[in-house]
Amino acid sequence: MRKVLALMGSPRKKKNTDELLEYLLEGIRKKDYSIDKIYLADKQIYPCSGCDYCGKVEGCVSKDDMNTIYDGFDNSDIIIVAAPIYFNSVNGLTKNLIDRCQKYWSLKYSLGKEYRRTEDRIGIFLATGGAPFQHDQFNGSIPVMDYFFKSINARYKGNYFVSNTDEEPVNKRLDVKEELIEIGNNIWNIRDFYLHR
Repeated sequence: MRKVLALMGSPRKKKNTDELLEYLLEGIRKKDYSIDKIYLADKQIYPCSGCDYCGKVEGCVSKDDMNTIYDGFDNSDIIIVAAPIYFNSVNGLTKNLIDRCQKYWSLKYSLGKEYRRTEDRIGIFLATGGAPFQHDQFNGSIPVMDYFFKSINARYKGNYFVSNTDEEPVNKRLDVKEELIEIGNNIWNIRDFYLHR
């Protein structure tokens, strides 16, 4: 059974970003996959202090809820991150989690250890933006997510972006719901995608 780790990075439950993630998960639930959905706002995750502990010893010096999320990264086949766009990149809750993945970079490049290099794992990024559609609206978030998925050795398979959510909330977008359910239902076999609605 494939395992899915779904990280909801918005502080607002049952709002645009959460609904976007739920549409994708609705499609995935049609398969025999195990899904672990985590609301980052409910977790205590300290910021990375840049202490370089992980560059000398395997692991992170901070003992908090990130340890559970590390377990999720280590044992999942599909990692989904859903985040709102704040100031042209992922919001602070999500970026804080990403910064704590320095542990994986250090594991591979400072300590010289292997980490899931030979396994087929995929990463999906979902994002919402309140402003009206602009072609470059999500560009600031893409390099951040690219390096994040590389750090945990997951192939960055797809982006799904929704603009203008201040005026047209996700729950009013039937086209988005239907499309994400279909993507979720075919998540493992679908071609790489970049969709901006």
